[in-house]
Amino acid sequence: MQAVHHVLGRSGIRSLGPGAPSPSRFPFYHMRIGVSLSTEDFEEAVASSMSELQVGKYDSRSGISKYDLATALQYGVGTGSKQLLSFIMEHVKLIHKPRYQNWKCILTTGNTSALDTALRIFGDPGDYILVEDHAYPTLFETGLPLGFQFARVQMDGQGLSPAHLDKVLSTWDDSGINGKKKPRLLYTVPTGQNPTGTTPDIHRRRAIYEIVQKHNLYILEDDPYYYIQMPPYCSASVETQIAHPDTVDEFSNHLLPSYLSLDTDGRVFRMDSFSKTFAPGTRLGWVTAAEPVIDKVMRIHEVSVQDPSGFSQMVMFQLLHNGWGHLGWVRWLAHLQRTYTLRRNVLLDACERFLPPQVVRWSTPRGGFFIWLTIDWLKHPHAKHKSAREIEQEIYDSALDRGSLIMPGSWFLPDRGEKGIQGVFFRITFAAAKEQDMREATQALGTALRNVFQLETA
Repeated sequence: MQAVHHVLGRSGIRSLGPGAPSPSRFPFYHMRIGVSLSTEDFEEAVASSMSELQVGKYDSRSGISKYDLATALQYGVGTGSKQLLSFIMEHVKLIHKPRYQNWKCILTTGNTSALDTALRIFGDPGDYILVEDHAYPTLFETGLPLGFQFARVQMDGQGLSPAHLDKVLSTWDDSGINGKKKPRLLYTVPTGQNPTGTTPDIHRRRAIYEIVQKHNLYILEDDPYYYIQMPPYCSASVETQIAHPDTVDEFSNHLLPSYLSLDTDGRVFRMDSFSKTFAPGTRLGWVTAAEPVIDKVMRIHEVSVQDPSGFSQMVMFQLLHNGWGHLGWVRWLAHLQRTYTLRRNVLLDACERFLPPQVVRWSTPRGGFFIWLTIDWLKHPHAKHKSAREIEQEIYDSALDRGSLIMPGSWFLPDRGEKGIQGVFFRITFAAAKEQDMREATQALGTALRNVFQLETA
């Protein structure tokens, strides 16, 4: 059917072919989208200066826009709309500056769908995938039903350990009747890793890419938090110093390089999403990879999702192409960096104020939404008689009883800790809670920890 869409684009064609409905029967005639068109200041106060973007059913006929509702709401192709896709490819070129020639992008219905597609393209049942020691659980929920197994790689404060990655691969035994095929895929969330919040610096990323080349791996780079990069933590009272960019290059030069931008071999499948920087309900994102890989993704789309929602594509096209442009987009991203940096600082201040340092330490993330708590569970008064998994559950229940919901580290393991865990960890987030709620929830967690570990009340 892809060839038919190309034929329909020719002038003078009278189509008696595809069974697509007539746009004249679409009961949608125009859309009005209220957005802030101010690229100077995206604080909430500018909501009063909202502007409207409008799109009609037949705007392309009258030359108003090259993308209209008649096009957006019709059956599309597996790549997504060429109008929005063209803008996204310009963005990728400006931000990531891919170093090889035959790269392409394709629109997706979000990173979860893109991950499922990648596993179907690159793996076979029984294959092992290399993952960070604690990893995004949807990877397991997607991979296990497809027959994948997971080999965990150790992490430190910088994220994935290059030394341990190399050791795992160099000592992998795939010989003999019970041998396990050496992994070909590395899955990683490199910025604000979910759940640990770690962000490898440029030297760590280069070291990991060199090991990937050495062992001929392919990287699944799942990076929805890439644009939410932050300066070092001082305190919530310190004004965050994030520049208001005057050019796209000024913004991109302050970002850590992605694996895509380091890639010279076409061995990275990069997944980006609008979920964390615009809204999860758009169900819209994009993948960047070598052209033969993108062609395979397109073939899968044609028999599955077909095309992302026309409404979502239209909204994002109107906002990004007809509204903000590339500079407006990166100014919005810089605004998000400022916003989430301040929220991170509030939660870190609360950790310092309320959590007992005798039994818990925490990360200071440079990106993403998460803070990772490490519990010294061996200081539990009954550690000789209780497992780490039991103590994790005790802390979770005690915090929940006091109105504080935290995410146990075992939930980020392939088996959710059913075979036991070696340490006790929790993930907390500053993404959405009100500042006062963050403080009160952290205080309740501190009370729970003091109760569980029988510490004196602060």
